[in-house]
Amino acid sequence: MEPVASDQTKIWDHFQNEGVDSFAQSQGRLEFLVRQLKPGIRALNIGVGNGALERMAIKRGVDIWSLDPSHRAIDSLRKQLRLGEKAQVGFCQTMPFPDGKFDVVVMSEVLEHLDDGVFEATLAEVRRVLRPGGRFIGTVPAREKLEDAIVVCPHCGFLFHRWGHERSFSVETLTVALNQYFSVERVFEQFFIEWESVSWWRKLQGLIKKFLSWRGIGTYGICRNIYFCARKPSLTDGMRHA
Repeated sequence: MEPVASDQTKIWDHFQNEGVDSFAQSQGRLEFLVRQLKPGIRALNIGVGNGALERMAIKRGVDIWSLDPSHRAIDSLRKQLRLGEKAQVGFCQTMPFPDGKFDVVVMSEVLEHLDDGVFEATLAEVRRVLRPGGRFIGTVPAREKLEDAIVVCPHCGFLFHRWGHERSFSVETLTVALNQYFSVERVFEQFFIEWESVSWWRKLQGLIKKFLSWRGIGTYGICRNIYFCARKPSLTDGMRHA
């Protein structure tokens, strides 16, 4: 049974369509992720945003596929990039793809939107659709204080996170979660700054925070994310440990 649209889905659908400008500062983060994709591989991007990652991946020669619960976002992607059936409407916890189809699965700023049940089901699904030895890469916000972004609906009084975030991650907690389904290769904090769209003051702030993080002094701030890379065990891995 297909999951029903939730408040979470409604929030994300708004940002990917009417609120598409909210992705304006994601360029640096997406460029970093696309550099991890080798030309010719088949990669699945879950959570399409404004389609920027797909555009960059196509230019790099990647066989890019897309999954998103927003019909409007997928329709737009199909029209703009002519992805056809490579762009699918669906949910990350019940993917419409066969086992072992992809070399890489990308999820950038998605895992923090998932509650406990969906989060666990999603990791299992990512593992299923990856080929043996395939990689799972992406980003999440670093050490986010969820309570700092709580807003209230003026009509019904319902409290919710303004971007629909359900969970916060540290390097340690994300590593533990990924280790249940994958062999974790790299998990670290990283600053991603969109140099072309921010002021000189924001650029200076980013450089200072980046310097402090190198010295082990950095604190949570804007543009700070956790990058992760994990691998689905291959058949030879099993033989080595037999």
